[in-house]
Parts: sequence; structure tokens; C-alpha cells
Amino acid sequence: VRLVESGGGLVQAGDSLRLSCATSLNTFSINPVGWYRLSPGKQRELVGMVSSSGDVRNYADSVKGRFTISRDNGLKKLYLQMNALKPEDTAIYYCYIEDVITDLKYWGQGIEVTVSS
Repeated sequence: VRLVESGGGLVQAGDSLRLSCATSLNTFSINPVGWYRLSPGKQRELVGMVSSSGDVRNYADSVKGRFTISRDNGLKKLYLQMNALKPEDTAIYYCYIEDVITDLKYWGQGIEVTVSS
């Protein structure tokens, strides 16, 4: 299963970015999906997740009100809209899929987001 992230880059504090994650998994629509991030010197953090239907979304306290996760089951894509970015949002962001059929978690290769002050 392949997951490919795009949309990262270098921005200034206060800017916005939208990350995308495309997958080849045919059962994408029935699986919860989400984003993690990893910053130097910090533990991996669950940024947020969205249920298969898109009705349930959970976010880390650090991003609530600024980040929004969405999904397009027809296109088999996952998105992370990041607004009001802060330097502490600098990290490598990974999308994932929780496969409810196999109980496996699939990961993207990671994409870098750098926020300068």
C-alpha cells in the first residue's frame, strides 16, 4: 500500500499550508485516517484523525482551532489544512491509514514543514 504526501515546504509564522496524502488502497473509504508529526527532540505526536465517514475528527490540543483534517473518499485522498502556523509546528508530517480489515497501519514517507519566525 502506497501513501504519498505533498504540499509541505518553508513558510513564515502565520501562514497557511495544505498537506495532501494520496493512496492506492482500494478500501480507503472504510478506514480511519490521520496525521502524525515528528519534530527533533520531541516525541511523535498525533496531530489528528478522521473517521471513515468523516463525521468524527479528533485533534491534538496544540493544533485545535488551527488545523483541519478532511478526506475525499472518491479520490482516496486525505488532507491537512494548517492555518496560523507557528514555529513549533515545524516537523515532518506523516499520513497514515488504519486498515480495519488487516489491523495494519500504513504510513506515508513523510513530508517536511518548516515554519520560520
